[in-house]
Amino acid sequence: MAYDLGNPKLDETLRQLVADASENNNQDLIGELITTVLKLHRDGATRGDLKLINTTVKEIRYSNLVFSRHDEPKVTIYGSARLGEGDPNYEITVVFARMMAEHGWGVITGAGPGIMEAGNRGAGADNSYGVNIRLPFESAANRYLSKSRTVNFKYFFTRKLGFVKESHAFVILPGGFGTLDEAFELLTLIQTGKSDLHPIVFLEAEGTGYWGPVIDFVKDVQLAGGLISESDLSLFLHTNSPSTACDHIRHFYANYHSQRYASGRLILRIRQAPSAQELAALNDEFADIVVEGSIEITEATPPEVEDGDALDCDRIAFVFDRRQFGRLRQLLDRLNEIAELPETTSIPTPMSEEQAERPW
Repeated sequence: MAYDLGNPKLDETLRQLVADASENNNQDLIGELITTVLKLHRDGATRGDLKLINTTVKEIRYSNLVFSRHDEPKVTIYGSARLGEGDPNYEITVVFARMMAEHGWGVITGAGPGIMEAGNRGAGADNSYGVNIRLPFESAANRYLSKSRTVNFKYFFTRKLGFVKESHAFVILPGGFGTLDEAFELLTLIQTGKSDLHPIVFLEAEGTGYWGPVIDFVKDVQLAGGLISESDLSLFLHTNSPSTACDHIRHFYANYHSQRYASGRLILRIRQAPSAQELAALNDEFADIVVEGSIEITEATPPEVEDGDALDCDRIAFVFDRRQFGRLRQLLDRLNEIAELPETTSIPTPMSEEQAERPW
């Protein structure tokens, strides 16, 4: 069914306007965006609603522009704005960020003081990004960020999208309500399959006692009460060591490259396919998440070939139950064990929504 204004003259004018503005393969979506705006106009949307939508689109557009200029893997660091220089969590954040930058990773923070400043300080301005939020008491980005690598957001939800969309790993230091909000939102996105799998690390300085009680609650209340699964605990790592956090993130991409659904099967793109013996072991261990058939080594699917999507990778495929993402993470860990850790991390090109083939 066509998404249009229902006015042939206006619809044709709109199509011509889009065609005249630029020639690319996305004219249909650009047309739908403009159609939506005109429908808001026709609906008599309030000025407040129009301001919200207008600001949202502008913020997302500018964030896309800033990050599209830089294609290295990126890790987001979350944590308190209140923990300053000299605090042990500030200091280990500097160390961790420096380690990641030395391995060719960019570091994204919320651009503020405290743990955010420590992340950008450790990475250096040439490896740092900031997604700043304008608050009544705090609006300026920290001094370790360049303006060309900083995005200023009015809304938390667009800022959150910027973090998740542009990052390949997440490290969470001690913080307040916002830090816990980000931590549990990340876990929710991955646990429900709304985001691809990414490494998540809960990092804190030795003896600070922040994450222990949180994890105890997750185990003793949520897990014990049947509110989460045992395998969901595999979605994060808790450590006091910056080097362990760095190694954990890099190891996640030792063999695993990316994923895609095609013809109802989950395709895992990897650098080194398992041997026949290793594949048999994977089928034995992970039969509970295979709906039908088995885990198989496969060639690139026709949609992948058509898109030129990670064609240099090996592949395994199976009909995933699309529910047990903690178990899927455990499967990736097994796959990463069969390959040596590369010096540099190779990341996939961003997958478009057209490629997602997700029914949810």
